[in-house]
Amino acid sequence: MTQHDLDADEDDVPEWVDRVQANVAGEVRRRRKEMGWSAQDLADRCEELGHPVPRNVIANMESGRRASLPLVDVMVLAAALETYPICLIFPVGYVEETQELPFEELVPTWEALRHFTGDQEVFGYDAGLLSEFERHTSLVHTALATLEEEGRAGFEARIATSRARQEEAERRRSEYADQAISAKYNLRHLRREICEEGGVPPDLPLGLEDVDPPESASDPAPEERL
Repeated sequence: MTQHDLDADEDDVPEWVDRVQANVAGEVRRRRKEMGWSAQDLADRCEELGHPVPRNVIANMESGRRASLPLVDVMVLAAALETYPICLIFPVGYVEETQELPFEELVPTWEALRHFTGDQEVFGYDAGLLSEFERHTSLVHTALATLEEEGRAGFEARIATSRARQEEAERRRSEYADQAISAKYNLRHLRREICEEGGVPPDLPLGLEDVDPPESASDPAPEERL
């Protein structure tokens, strides 16, 4: 902790809270007006989503008279306004600078948003399984894309009208098949790593059911894994 932190007036803390709430309130008001809604329209939509946020609560929030702003309200307000909760907290492009924590200097709102989401790493912070899930998404996309291309090339080989076209299609089909096997192999090991870290891997889409081996199966050689 720095000397500045030690000497900071505790009255600065409510100022930070007020700033965060002002960001949310301002963006809720901007989005609401952009959609042509009244505060009652927004309240009605929140109720439809299953978590009522009364009209007077919305009005008090937008005018700065509301003393607190529960996270659940932010989540449902964002859904009602067809945006993301993070965009209410850090309105990039509409608020130039914001404060991430009490006693800290103002930083660009875009930078604060990236810190909040883990998109920009902070030294010493534990990002949990964010990077693993991002890689999982990438591998799933690669595996599905290569499987689709493999099937397309296989179809072209079957309908080829010449030997040369058939051989070219077969060559591409073989390349895509190898890429799919590689992606699925890496995906299997990544999912295993996530489990070993105590996490639960995302559900697999149709077409990749063979990535997870049967629980009773022994660990085969790499070329036999998929």
